[in-house]
Parts: sequence; structure tokens; C-alpha cells
Amino acid sequence: MPVINNSLPERDRETAGAALQATLADLLDLSLVAKQAHWNLCGPRFRSVHVQLDEAATIARNHADTVAERAAAMGVSPDGRAATIAATSGVPSFPSGWTKDSDAVASLVHALSAVTERLRKRIVEVGPVDVVTEDLLIGLTADLEHQSWMFQAENRV
Repeated sequence: MPVINNSLPERDRETAGAALQATLADLLDLSLVAKQAHWNLCGPRFRSVHVQLDEAATIARNHADTVAERAAAMGVSPDGRAATIAATSGVPSFPSGWTKDSDAVASLVHALSAVTERLRKRIVEVGPVDVVTEDLLIGLTADLEHQSWMFQAENRV
């Protein structure tokens, strides 16, 4: 029995809760990858990419908070511990050390693509059981796809 009561049937709550937990891990990891790139960036586009990476990290963190609070409101305990993130995130790893601006942009595009691909699958899974969580995931996907577009435009000529 969850600590918080919710009108969703238990099975539906488990489905939505699992999608939210997986999304939380991806978002927290994405925020860390964006910050790692932000701190280790070098190259002629340093300033603009540096600012853009910070924006991506903030968006991921803010959405992570919304996702965790949705889970809690459903009676599902969110788990944002480092070990959980490391074990369950689908975000590709980011290299250590200094990173050229174009490589950082390419890495963020790859990371955003991985997260949005996983989100689209979760939207399909959650839609039939919880439209509120589905709506949250749809909005989140739109924001991350917007970020992906902005990063992709950085490396196009």
C-alpha cells in the first residue's frame, strides 16, 4: 500500500511509476552530461555553446523535479540516487577531459536523441493507463526535441 493515495488502479500506477522512474534517471544523467560538457568545453564557439549547455542542464534538472514530484503524487517513491542513475540511465557516456565545441554539441545531440527515443516508447506505454503522466512526458519530449534542434543547428553549415 503506497503512503500517498491516488485514484489510479495499482497496476496502472506501477506502469506509470516505472516510466517516471526511468525518465527521472535519464533526466538526471542528461543534466550531468550537459554540465560535464559545459565545464570542459573549448573551441571557437565556446561562449555560445557554453551557455547553451547550461540551458540544457537546467531544462533537464527542472523536468527531473517535475517527473519526481508526479511520481510522488501518485504514491511512487522517486529514486534519484547516483547508483540508481548509473545503473538505469540510457544516456550515452560523455568522455572525460577537455572537449572541442563541435564534439560536445555532437555528444549532446546523441544524448538527447537517446532520451527522446526512450521517452516516445514510454508515452506509448503510459497513454492507455494515465493521461496525466502521458501529457507530462509529451511536454518533456517536446522540450528536449527543441533542445536537440538547437544543438543540431550548431553543427550545420
